[in-house]
Amino acid sequence: MVSELGGSQISTLLETLPGIANVLRSPVADALGNVIRAAARLTEFSVADADELIKYATRRNLLGQEEGDRLLGEVHAAEQRRADKAAERERALRAKARAKGKTVRRVKAVKKVRKVAKGGRRR
Repeated sequence: MVSELGGSQISTLLETLPGIANVLRSPVADALGNVIRAAARLTEFSVADADELIKYATRRNLLGQEEGDRLLGEVHAAEQRRADKAAERERALRAKARAKGKTVRRVKAVKKVRKVAKGGRRR
């Protein structure tokens, strides 16, 4: 016979096994926390977190399916624009470094020459 866990039993279990709270935590709660951190610019934005929240909202009828799909499309488009801008900046930096590298030539290091004292002995 399987017994149900009450609130106090769950609290005791969570205190006893600290790692289990992470396993039992809702993916929606994680996504919500991550999106909040991204909004505060503490971490990077993740499309997967936005996807999780939109799926949750459509399951709970907080958003219609069409509205959720449209919102997710906007998120993916914004993420693609961000990636394209980053790639363009990277290409510009490489081109700038290449142009800068052509005007300045590297000179081989000169080996130190040991001085020879009078009498043929090296110092």
